[in-house]
Amino acid sequence: MTFAHDERLALVDSMVEFGPDAPTLCGDWTNRDLAAHLIVRERRLDAAPGIMISALAGHTESVRKAAASRPWEELLHDVRSGPPQWSPMYWLDSQVNTTEMFVHHEDVRRAHQHWVARPLPQARQAELWKYARQVAKLGYRKAAVEVIFELPSGESAVVHKADTRTVVLQGEPAELLLHAFGRSEVLIEAKGELADVQSVMGMDRSF
Repeated sequence: MTFAHDERLALVDSMVEFGPDAPTLCGDWTNRDLAAHLIVRERRLDAAPGIMISALAGHTESVRKAAASRPWEELLHDVRSGPPQWSPMYWLDSQVNTTEMFVHHEDVRRAHQHWVARPLPQARQAELWKYARQVAKLGYRKAAVEVIFELPSGESAVVHKADTRTVVLQGEPAELLLHAFGRSEVLIEAKGELADVQSVMGMDRSF
């Protein structure tokens, strides 16, 4: 099975474990809200564009709220089943859903105290390393300093160029990816001048 497929099933398992009303790291969304978001993204082609286009966000949110009102077991079934064959995401699952399912799975897990980072096979960390470098170009686009990702192995990549000062973010690919996506519940170490580190760690990394 693919990484995206495995994360989808694990995400649903965690939603079942914590329940529909449990918090997530997605603002004030509960697991129910997050499940509805995933369903709209994959099954409502008329509403999905509003996830990224603010002018269409009102319609998307209306559709999402309607989906969230459905029975919890139905929502879980639709998330677990994935996109139907008529959805473009069915054919592009690995490309568009690996990070989506991984990040949202961690949104469910890390919204609770005493969370522990999951051990991931090296091959999957390597896949997340590829995505982390791509996502970081957007996540840190507003940074006033150069941002470098560095793995425990010492391998590194410049993910944002600016000024002459540098902040180095060290951690596993999964943790760097989550930080680039705007999550703060991560296990990374930041090195650089204190003010620069604080600016990078506290900046708006949404996109």
